[in-house]
Amino acid sequence: MSGSGAPLPTSGASEDEARAWEAEAQGEEGTDESPATTEAAEETAPPLPEAGPPRKPYVRPQFKFSTFLYVFLGMLGLWMLIDTTARNGIACALGTYPAGATGFNTSFCHTPGISGSQTGPLYYLIGFGSNYILLTMAFVGAIEMFITALAYNYTTDWVKQARVQKWSAAFRKVQMEAIRSGKKDRIAALKPHQERLTRLSGEISIEQFKGMAITYFLLILFYTWVGLVIAAASTAQQTINLGGTMIDLYAHVGTLPIPWWFVIFSLYTVPTSMIFRRILKNYWLRRYAERNDLPPIPPVPGPSRSTS
Repeated sequence: MSGSGAPLPTSGASEDEARAWEAEAQGEEGTDESPATTEAAEETAPPLPEAGPPRKPYVRPQFKFSTFLYVFLGMLGLWMLIDTTARNGIACALGTYPAGATGFNTSFCHTPGISGSQTGPLYYLIGFGSNYILLTMAFVGAIEMFITALAYNYTTDWVKQARVQKWSAAFRKVQMEAIRSGKKDRIAALKPHQERLTRLSGEISIEQFKGMAITYFLLILFYTWVGLVIAAASTAQQTINLGGTMIDLYAHVGTLPIPWWFVIFSLYTVPTSMIFRRILKNYWLRRYAERNDLPPIPPVPGPSRSTS
């Protein structure tokens, strides 16, 4: 009786069945492994890979109203720039002429559902019945630039911006020296610093874009409002005395396609914006120095004057 588990061929089996039985028996005998062989195989087997660090749980991003506001104002400003009807409709909601007054051009804001046919909130405050157009332009320019300067100051980290600018200047100097030397190892060693500097510069740019979204919207809104207020005024109210010359604010400057009111209003807004931003920036830096107990910066000594 054979010790293998395969059945013995019968006497009437063919040669092919006998060969198949013999091959099956040899295969079973070859699979029998001794304990020593099994232990040796386990010792020489490669170790199992270690389990990696556990995955961090998914954190759902939180809703930020400030981010929503920046995106909304930026998209609204883009829509107002493209669509004249939407631009005039939003500006007319602020009011462009006094209620019940005669002699005003109401065709620009005569839209159903728009409060331009009545005195809007902004016109009620600084419209002055369209009798003092230059004063109205000065007030609305100051309001616009103060809001934009406040938004720009809120979204900008002045200390971080100054540090990034200083690091960029120092890095460019070192990078140019490495390039002139022609040594690849020095250039490769600067790559991590360049990546970090690029990331910080991107963060500064994003902060500036946030302030620009508010500025972009307000510029379009208030420039449109001033233009509609002047367009709705009578011819006598549109005419002003500028340097002894009577000019129409709605007339073009020479052959340029720019009206006089646009130039005058820009002269109001540009210096006002610089003044407000400078004041708010100094105030922010002073508060930062007080919170971090920084010593005051000594005054820069002026040039010495020799006495004769």
